[in-house]
Amino acid sequence: MRYPIGFRARIRSDVRRVDGRLLVGGSPLRAVRLTDAALGLVTDGEVAVADATTDALAARLVDGNLADPVLDGPGVAPAELSVVIPVRDRSDQLDRALEPLKGLHRIVVDDASLDPDAVARVACRHGAHLVKLSENLGPAGARNAGLRAVRTRYVAFVDSDVTVEASTLLRLSRHFADSRVALVAPLVRSRARSRAPRWFERFDEDDSSLALGTRACVVRPGAAVGWLPSACLVGRTDRLGAGFEETMRVGEDVDLVWRLVEAGEVVRYDPEQVAWHDTRTTIRGWLGRKYLYGTGGADLAVRHGRKGAPAVMTASMAATAAALIVHRRWSLPVAAAGIAYGVLSLRRRLPETPGRDRLAVQLCAQGLGWTVRQEAALLLRHWWPLAALLAPHSKLLRRALAASLVVDVVVAQVDNPGTRYRPLARRLDDLAYGAGLWAGAIRARSVTCLLPRRPGQKTGQGGTSPNG
Repeated sequence: MRYPIGFRARIRSDVRRVDGRLLVGGSPLRAVRLTDAALGLVTDGEVAVADATTDALAARLVDGNLADPVLDGPGVAPAELSVVIPVRDRSDQLDRALEPLKGLHRIVVDDASLDPDAVARVACRHGAHLVKLSENLGPAGARNAGLRAVRTRYVAFVDSDVTVEASTLLRLSRHFADSRVALVAPLVRSRARSRAPRWFERFDEDDSSLALGTRACVVRPGAAVGWLPSACLVGRTDRLGAGFEETMRVGEDVDLVWRLVEAGEVVRYDPEQVAWHDTRTTIRGWLGRKYLYGTGGADLAVRHGRKGAPAVMTASMAATAAALIVHRRWSLPVAAAGIAYGVLSLRRRLPETPGRDRLAVQLCAQGLGWTVRQEAALLLRHWWPLAALLAPHSKLLRRALAASLVVDVVVAQVDNPGTRYRPLARRLDDLAYGAGLWAGAIRARSVTCLLPRRPGQKTGQGGTSPNG
C-alpha cells in the first residue's frame, strides 16, 4: 500500500461535484466519475485509507490534484533531517539562514568563497558542519557536495538568502507519509531587507518569480505547478540519486523535479508552509536574475523536449482567444464559432450526466479565459523581441499588444488581490526574462523553448535535434 492506515485525502474545494459522483477539476483538468462503490468510500468529502481499495482511490484523487492529503501527523524526527546550505561569501545572510534551523543537523558548503574565514566563523558559531570547496562549482555542485555528506534519511536544501523555520521543514516532511513522495517544497515568498525598500523590491514581495501560488499541487509538467525552486526543498535522501545536474548553472531545480517525475516519483508543493527569500537590492541584480532565469529555458528544452513550453492550448482555443485579443469586426463571429466548437467538443468528452451542457459551457469559458491569459503573456513576455520587431509594421499586432496590457492588469489583480499594480516593474520583469529566453534559444540554436504545445501532445525527451 502507498499510504499508511488512517491516512486521509480531502477533495479540494475548487473541484466541481456534478450529480454527486462526477468530479471535475484537478490539474491538468479532468473529469472523474465515481462508481457506486467508490462513492460509498467518500465521507464528508474525505477518503480514509483502511485497505487496498481506499488506498487506490485516495492515490487516484491525490495524483489528479482532485484531492489533497490531510497532514496531521508529526513529521519526521529532527534527528532524521539534515539541512544543506550552499554559500559563496554572503556571511551575513548565512548567519540569518542558520539561526532558525537550530535543532537540525546543518551542513554549510562553502563554494570557494573569496573570504572563506568569514563563512567558517559563522558556521562554527552555529555549530554547523563545514564543507569547503577549493573550486567554485555553482549552486548545483555545491548542493551535491553537501548531499554526499548527508547521513540522515531526509535532506533539506536551503539557500543562504532564505530564512525558514526548522519547524516548517519538519511539517513539510509530513508529506513522506505518502511512500511515493520524493520531494516537497513550501511557498517561497520574497522579503525586502532594506530599511527603505525600492519599487522593484516591493514588486518582488508582491509578485516573486519563486512564489508558485496558494494552492497545493502534485508537481509535474502541465500541472498548475510544473516545477519547484531550489531555494527551499525537502527530500528523501535515497531518492535523489546524485542530486542536481552540475553542468547547469540555472534551471537545475526544474531539471531535478522533471527527472524525478519521469522516474515515477511524486513531487509536491505545499503553500501552507512558507520560506522567505531576500529580494535583490539593486536593479542590476534584480534584472540580471530575471535574465538568467530566462536563459535556462533552452537548456531545459534540449534535455526535456517541450515539457517547459511557454503555453499549452488547443488550436481552436488559440484561434478564438487571438480573435478576441485583436478585437476587430470579424472577431465576434470567429470567437462565436470557436466557442461553439469548444463546447461541442467538451460535451462529447464529458460523461453522460445531468447538466452536461451547462458544464461544457462553463469549462469552455474557463479554458478560453486561460488561453487569453497565456496569449497575452506570450506577447508581453516570451515573444516580446519578435513583437517589438513586427509591431511598427502591423496595426493588428499593436492592437493585440494593447489588449494584452489590459489583460495583464486583470491578471495581476486576480493573482495578487489587494496589491499595487506596478506597470514599470512588470514590463522590466517581462523584458529581462524574455531577453534571456531568446538569448538561450539563439545559443542553443533551437526555438523549442519558445513554442506552445497542445494539451496531451508528446513532449519528447532531451538529447533530440538541437534545432527542435
